[in-house]
Amino acid sequence: MTETPFTKIDIVAGGVRPGLVSEALNNPSHGGIAFFFGAVRNLNHGRIVTAVSYECHKALAEKELTTIIGEARSKWGDAIDAVVLHGTGRLRVGEISVAIGVSSPHRSEAFEGCRYIIEELKTRVPIWKQEHYVDGDSEWLKGHELCQHGGTSEHHSGDTSRRA
Repeated sequence: MTETPFTKIDIVAGGVRPGLVSEALNNPSHGGIAFFFGAVRNLNHGRIVTAVSYECHKALAEKELTTIIGEARSKWGDAIDAVVLHGTGRLRVGEISVAIGVSSPHRSEAFEGCRYIIEELKTRVPIWKQEHYVDGDSEWLKGHELCQHGGTSEHHSGDTSRRA
């Protein structure tokens, strides 16, 4: 009998609690578990960052993440279990914005699957981020192509509203 792989995808308000990822991955037949946690950093391209705001098209994000996890399973085996959590809203420096966990019977598949999911998430999933800087400026960073500001960065002097 083949075991059904476990998938958990959640787009949450605020930062992500990393413990939720490890708690969800508890398959006794899996010996390899890999994690990735992305945190808001305080410096990007020489600018001091105070916070990052994340916006998301939740339904499309969940659909694309499901597809990405399916692709990982086709590459590294159907036995892969995967958890992806992503935060939205304004997150402070040090807060976790994304947490990914992948478990599999062996470590290689867990590492490869985890890396694949974060790399594909960054380019395909409709989640956008706006960095806020110590000088009061903010900038939408290049992101998913559905984003109107995805092709180039836009600077907003003191204006944190999103342009239509």
